[in-house]
Amino acid sequence: MGESEDVPKDFIKLKSEKLSVDEVSELVISPYCGAVSLFIGTTRNNFEGKKVVRLEYEAYTSMAETEIKKICRGIRQKWLSVKHIAVHHRLGVVPVTEASVIIAVSSPHRTESLEAVTYCINTLKASVPIWKKEIYEDEYSWKENKECFWANSEK
Repeated sequence: MGESEDVPKDFIKLKSEKLSVDEVSELVISPYCGAVSLFIGTTRNNFEGKKVVRLEYEAYTSMAETEIKKICRGIRQKWLSVKHIAVHHRLGVVPVTEASVIIAVSSPHRTESLEAVTYCINTLKASVPIWKKEIYEDEYSWKENKECFWANSEK
């Protein structure tokens, strides 16, 4: 495969179906890269002493996709060697232990891909209009991302 056949790509998907680590990691593999870094955010069964039954996500889909594209552009400006980026986020119900978000980044060396994945999840939580509802045994709570700029602007 020539360099021209492996042009950098961004793979962005918001979907209600179960996310696949294999699918996401395979999207970013490149013969030019020795590193694929992954972040997998899963539903845990507890929060501040309460038993979490499931999470439910809602999004302003078109705006969320636009914001994720901006994050990808930011990654490419900061880490020039990054090859491919994949960001898959689940919407709707996400049971305990299942993935809400999977991010994968490939680069020739590990440092760039690890830093880019960290930047991606932190920026996603701060700027992308995806909302999380935490469902407990006998109540629920809409969760605000501490990093979210619009939630903190009025405080």
